[in-house]
Amino acid sequence: MTTLGFIQNMGGGSLILIILVILLLFGAKRIPELARGLGRGIREFKDATKEIQNDLEDGLKDKKK
Repeated sequence: MTTLGFIQNMGGGSLILIILVILLLFGAKRIPELARGLGRGIREFKDATKEIQNDLEDGLKDKKK
């Protein structure tokens, strides 16, 4: 997986520092809200791509007939 390949080069100390900065910026109460919102956004994006793919496949099937 190349999209998150940069994480492989990071050490444990760097990851802990990033997590601490996120906690300081957003607070412990806001992080679950942010994660839920991110999850909803990803789910909507996947649903939209599946819908587009199905429409394209249906269009190709209709064109062949």
